Amino acid sequence: MIRAFDAFSLPVLRWLDPEDAHRLAIQGLRFLPPVKPRADDAKLAVRAFGLNFPNPIGMAAGFDKSAEVPDALLRLGFGFVEIGSVTPKPQAGNPRPRLFRLERDEAVINRMGFNNDGAEVALRRLAARAQHGGIVGVNVGANKDSPDRVADYVKLIETFAPVASYFTVNVSSPNTPGLRNLQEGALLDDLLARVIDARERVRQKAGDTPVLLKIAPDLSLAQLDDVVQVARSRRVDGMIVSNTTIARNSTLRETTRAKEQGGLSGRPLFRLSTRMVAETYVRVEGAFPLIGVGGVDSGGAALTKIRAGASLIQLYSSLVYKGLGLVDEIKRDLASTLLRTGRDSLSEIVGADAATLTAEDWPGM
Repeated sequence: MIRAFDAFSLPVLRWLDPEDAHRLAIQGLRFLPPVKPRADDAKLAVRAFGLNFPNPIGMAAGFDKSAEVPDALLRLGFGFVEIGSVTPKPQAGNPRPRLFRLERDEAVINRMGFNNDGAEVALRRLAARAQHGGIVGVNVGANKDSPDRVADYVKLIETFAPVASYFTVNVSSPNTPGLRNLQEGALLDDLLARVIDARERVRQKAGDTPVLLKIAPDLSLAQLDDVVQVARSRRVDGMIVSNTTIARNSTLRETTRAKEQGGLSGRPLFRLSTRMVAETYVRVEGAFPLIGVGGVDSGGAALTKIRAGASLIQLYSSLVYKGLGLVDEIKRDLASTLLRTGRDSLSEIVGADAATLTAEDWPGM
């Protein structure tokens, strides 16, 4: 079914404007037959953040911003889905055009600006599917015009705690002016303190909901030191490394489109984001697990992310070019690697190459 869907949809979607193609993909998934997904190889199961993931491949935030199709994505074989970023109030985002394909680079630039239907609508959708099972995380962000952005995050934690498998605190999008400032020392400490406090207040009613922090790949190592120190001291449950980059690799072939403002994702981000996974892993010292994101477009790329320190990985941009069949391809490759090397689980190789990677020359962008 997935092969047939890709064979039909990829040529059509690539012919359309990127944002129109995205909207059409969401609509198509809404009508996906409710078939039960094939069971995953037991060796691909991952225990992280107190949750049991059937496999380590997740849909990254940004695809299903307003929780329209999480169950369709789970049926297609994802081990987990992250919806959002959701903001308290509905938000139109930045003016179009704001999404660009760099075809020859297998990359995407976006400056969407947290466009979403708002917390009320997303909450209603998640509540309606609450009995379906599966891991669905909620990526939370602040409204662009909010007078108190930290209060926005707190409100969203309190709102979504009963229906979220986990939270991702997104302070790393480059498309909301000033948002990345919340990654800085005292501001981040205050934000995480208030977020964790909000989670604790609703724990009795909503249960224990893990809180993850998503960071930018553009942090300096000194900034990363500070971020990890704050994350550990505030006892977050994990980190997601990383969001899109504002840097532009000199080897990009789509030179005209590369000049568009916004965050770059896809294959050109792979080396930088993987290095940041390794750098974060050695600093975290096992205090909590990591999710690796950025340029994962094959089983080999997924394995490299895991060996750099990621317990789980997420995809998005690569699906534009490879289709949904990529999910099963990666799972097959990972299971084959475990079988070939005589290992029982992916946890045995998480971070195996982290120290080596951190000793290499810094990857250019």
